[in-house]
Amino acid sequence: MDIRQLRQFLAVVDTGSFTKAAEAMLVAQPSLSQTIKGLERELGVSLFNRIGRTVSLSEAGREFEGPARLAVRDLDAAKAHIDRLRGLQSGRIEIAAMPSPSIEPLTALMASFATSHPQIAFAVDGTFTVDETIDAVRHGRVEIGFPGSRGPLRLTDLDVLPVSAQPLMLARRREPGAPRDTPVDPRTLTGTRFVVSHSGSLMRAYVDELIADGVGIEITAEVAHRTSIIPLVRAGVGTAVLPSAWQAFAGADVELVPLLGAPSLHVSAISRPEGLTPAAAAFLTATAKVAASAGTTQPT
Repeated sequence: MDIRQLRQFLAVVDTGSFTKAAEAMLVAQPSLSQTIKGLERELGVSLFNRIGRTVSLSEAGREFEGPARLAVRDLDAAKAHIDRLRGLQSGRIEIAAMPSPSIEPLTALMASFATSHPQIAFAVDGTFTVDETIDAVRHGRVEIGFPGSRGPLRLTDLDVLPVSAQPLMLARRREPGAPRDTPVDPRTLTGTRFVVSHSGSLMRAYVDELIADGVGIEITAEVAHRTSIIPLVRAGVGTAVLPSAWQAFAGADVELVPLLGAPSLHVSAISRPEGLTPAAAAFLTATAKVAASAGTTQPT
C-alpha cells in the first residue's frame, strides 16, 4: 500500500466517480481503476459498491476512509514541516464550521491571521451539528473544527480550545422611537412571528423550548441558510433568535436585544492532539491568543 493508492481512493470517495476522480488526479481512468483494484486485492475487501456508472463506499470502505485520510494528512503534515525548515511559507488550513461560528468568531480569526500570514489559504467546509463537526475532525476530513454548543465542550480524544461564549439575543427590526437595548422577557413573545433555522442549532432548540413551555410563538419561516435570517428580519418577515456576535452584521435597521434567561452559544476550536500541519498549528496558536485576550476559558 502506498500514498498514491490512498490519494486515488479518497479522490473517488470525494467525487463519487472514477471518471471525475481520474480527472482530478490527472491520470487516465483505466489506470486509476487498476490502482483501486490493486488496493482492494491487497486489503482483501471491496472498498466500493459498483452499480452501473455509480459508486458508493462499501461497509469496509467506510471503515477504511478515516484511517486513509489520517495517513494522507500525516504525510502532508510531515512534508509541510520539512518545507518550513527549507524556508517555504505556503500552506492550506482545512476547517469545518457550523453556520454561526463560521460567521463569528471565524471571520475575525481568519481576517486577523490572513493579515500576518497572507500566503496561507483557507478551505472552510460547512457542518450543521456539533457531532458532524467532531466527526469531520476525527476522520481527518479537516484539521480544525468550529462547533457551537449549549455548554462548554469536553472531548477525550480531541483537543478543545474554548473561543467564545455568545449569549442568545432577540433580533428584531428597529422601530423609530422604540426603547433600545431593554432586555426582553421571553414570556412576552406570545403572538410574535419568528424566522428560524432547521433543527440542529441551539437557536432553534431554544425557540422550540419556549413553544414547549407555552409561549405562543408563531414560526413563519424556516430557512436552511442562516445567513438569510437577518435579511428576513430586516424585511419584516419575523423576529429571530441569534448569537450576540451577529450584531456586527445586523446593520442600522435590525437590533439585537438581550433575552432574559437565554443560554449562550459556546464556540470551540477542536483538533487532533498531534499531526497538525504548521499552518493549522499556527492558526490555533493565534486563536488561543485571541481567546485568552477575551478572557475565554483555557483549553480543556
